Amino acid sequence: MATAFVQTGFAQHDHAATTAQTPSLLPLYYSVKDALLGGNATIAASKAGELVKALNDADVKTITNRDGLLEHAGKIAASKDLKSQREHFAGLSTEMIALAKASKLSAEPVYQMYCPMKKSNWLSSEKAIKNPYYGSAMLTCGKVTETIK
Repeated sequence: MATAFVQTGFAQHDHAATTAQTPSLLPLYYSVKDALLGGNATIAASKAGELVKALNDADVKTITNRDGLLEHAGKIAASKDLKSQREHFAGLSTEMIALAKASKLSAEPVYQMYCPMKKSNWLSSEKAIKNPYYGSAMLTCGKVTETIK
């Protein structure tokens, strides 16, 4: 009888963890973006590694584009070259935008930004433009193209 209670407890815990995992992806994505914004390849690689771990731990059914997310986050995590990381961040952003539009990743609005120089998008938690593709060289280059709620 005690075993039944323990198993039920674990089953409920696992379900709760799975449900909570998808929303945790957005803050991890933001931390990669912030590292690229600051021009810190080491932190970008570390945060992308955390994102890869979260994606691997997430329920496959809740993230339809998991392979694309893993591919780009993995390449950022494996690189120490800022230019290469920023190239893969464009692909990661495309995948995150698709996920944000398909699933509710945040209770707060998520802003889709566009960089005309890079011809790429990214997500932000704030309306102010802080371009991760060029960092301090072109910090305010870009515009808000959509608000995802």
